[in-house]
Formats: sequence, structure tokens, C-alpha cells
Amino acid sequence: MTRRLPDELFAPLYFETLAHGAFQWPPPKGTDTPHLHLQFRRFAGCPVCNLHLRSFAKSHERLREAGVITVAFFHSSAEQMRPYEGDLPFPTVPDATRRWYRHFGVERSAWAVLHPKVMWSATKGLFSAPSNPFVGGSEQGGLPADFLLRADGTLAAVHYGSHADDQWSVDALLALVSDPKAEAAE
Repeated sequence: MTRRLPDELFAPLYFETLAHGAFQWPPPKGTDTPHLHLQFRRFAGCPVCNLHLRSFAKSHERLREAGVITVAFFHSSAEQMRPYEGDLPFPTVPDATRRWYRHFGVERSAWAVLHPKVMWSATKGLFSAPSNPFVGGSEQGGLPADFLLRADGTLAAVHYGSHADDQWSVDALLALVSDPKAEAAE
């Protein structure tokens, strides 16, 4: 798959979300939201993914105040996602066919879950976030990825994870938004 690079144009984008209706980017004129953060996560019941998304849910207002909208994708069906991601305060997108994963160059790896950090986060996620490692995905090898788009639809920054728990934190995302020099490919 082709990895995406900063300054590529990704607009317009339209997706149907799990619980927030249709979503479009760039936003309608007059909307004061300069950044879109696209998160590509693994599968609906993934404990690592759901632990990570709960940190974004807790920081939702902080992100909105900084001008960031978050949208998270899962390679699961809407039915599989609803128990785990249906209550999040930001849009989530069921992508069981991995259409958007391919479009953005998000890859898979058989080694995705073997990093020591993954084991710790998976254990923590099983006990602190709604999750079930046996629901919502037939393959466990999906890798995460993060994309930060500007209001004009161009890619400001991108991160392709090397293991299941390799993604931007809320603070890392806010640093990218607040420091234009930090906008780069990782």
C-alpha cells in the first residue's frame, strides 16, 4: 500500500458514521474547525484501541476547544462496533471492507500484538474499557494510523503505527496542532 505524505489533498471526504450521521470534510463554510484527526484503529472489541479511544473521549472538549474534530475508523461492522464505540462523543466509522484503510495506506502486520507495550495496554484495556478481544475482527494484525488534516483538506501530519499500541496521544496531537513546525510525517 502507498503511504500518504504531508500536503497531499484528501478532500472532499464523506462517510456514514455509527452514531453521528453523515460526516463531511472540509466542514461547511462558517464552521470554525481548522483540523480533522482521523484515527484508524483495529477491530471493535480491541482492548488496546478502546482504552486509547476512552482517553480521547475524556479529552473531547479540550480537543474541540483546540479546533480538532476526531473521527475513528474500525475494520468492523456497525453491529460489532455498537457495544464498544456507540457511546463515544465523536464520530466512529464502521469499515468492515477496509475501504478507507486502503485509501489511506493503513497496513497490517502479523507482529502487531507482540510488542511489550501492547501486552500492558491490552491488559489495562480489558479491565478499564469496554472491550472483548474476540469481537469485531477476524484478523488481529491490523496496525493503527493517525492523520491530521487541515481545513482545506490537505494532510498536515501522519503517523503509521508499528504495533497495536503505537498511536498519537491526546497531548501529541495537541502539540501538532499548536506548533506548525511539528507538522511532519513520522
